[in-house]
Amino acid sequence: MNEKLVKAMNEQINKEIYSAFLYLAMSEWAMQKGLKGAAHWLYVQYLEEMAHGQNIYRYLQVRGDPVELYPVAKPESGWNSLLEVYRDVLAHEKTVTASIANLANISQDVRDHATSIFLEWYVTEQVEEEGNATDIIQRLQLAGDNLSGLLMIDTELSARTFAPPVVPGLPPAP
Repeated sequence: MNEKLVKAMNEQINKEIYSAFLYLAMSEWAMQKGLKGAAHWLYVQYLEEMAHGQNIYRYLQVRGDPVELYPVAKPESGWNSLLEVYRDVLAHEKTVTASIANLANISQDVRDHATSIFLEWYVTEQVEEEGNATDIIQRLQLAGDNLSGLLMIDTELSARTFAPPVVPGLPPAP
């Protein structure tokens, strides 16, 4: 694989693990506020982001390219409201979307078709990630200061489940 692409893929592993830690910090914030449904939703998001990083890690291994793990920065941990949390979720997902788009562009520039195909799953996933955050923000805005509305949304968030992502072309983990 092209050296520039390998470096960018390794950097993306770090970004995915940072994302996981950010969502874990958000989950803890929600739990401390008694918002167990939001805490659960954000914990599932943590699991998803870990899986995203692990899949890139495995992809590099399958391709025979070196994996380099970088230190993970400490995530933010203070929010004033659940709406602020989900606004930060959306803002963060937009940065991840830009990073994935950059990876896709590099893979196309160096004509690495296998990696371009691998990254298509991530491109599609980012559309879903931004859409989910936007939907929750809209619902929280509709609820406004209505505590009953907030608690109803919190209950709905608790229904989220985790299924490890299946990325086409990536063999099962050892």
